[in-house]
Amino acid sequence: MDTVVGVPWGPVTLTGDLVVLEPLSHDHHDGLVDAAGDGRLWELWYTAVPTPEGMAAEIDRRIALAREGRMLPFVTRSADDGRVLGMTTYMDPDLAVPRLEIGSTWNAASTQRTGTNTESKLLLLTHAFETLGCELVEFRTHWLNRQSRTAIERLGAHYDGRLRAHRRMPDGTLRDTVVYSVAAAEWPAVRSDLRFRLARAR
Repeated sequence: MDTVVGVPWGPVTLTGDLVVLEPLSHDHHDGLVDAAGDGRLWELWYTAVPTPEGMAAEIDRRIALAREGRMLPFVTRSADDGRVLGMTTYMDPDLAVPRLEIGSTWNAASTQRTGTNTESKLLLLTHAFETLGCELVEFRTHWLNRQSRTAIERLGAHYDGRLRAHRRMPDGTLRDTVVYSVAAAEWPAVRSDLRFRLARAR
């Protein structure tokens, strides 16, 4: 198995006060369908949230990429009642640096402004920097996904640039991709801010 600074790049469960991030499996299918239906997220044209009919294929895709070492997919679950809230992943690891991207993330509409996404990112960033020893963690999103861009910027991530006509979307339009990142040297300040915001939200 590939490693990042001597640590296995493999399944791990990350536990917080609000959410638990656990390795994706086919057992999560029905919960993910319910979560995507909370807000009918697949109708947001600038995202790639699977439809109920396409959820099984999306789970298959992410698990296949995990087996290739190209993705580490998680399901986001409520720590309070166990309800499935959405999905997120570590993707495209470069073990030579090391660095990775946090992406392919979506959450049920009712979770907005509840602190669950903030804590999810805190858990993922903490593991990436403090266990995997990453030098940099990247975030990418659609230029027109203003909600996602605002959430990433609120994390304290640095704006790195815009990749023009970077990807073809399911509806045929071309996506401009916005790139953000947090470097290891910036992580202590970002961590303090995330912890402060979570404490204020409780």
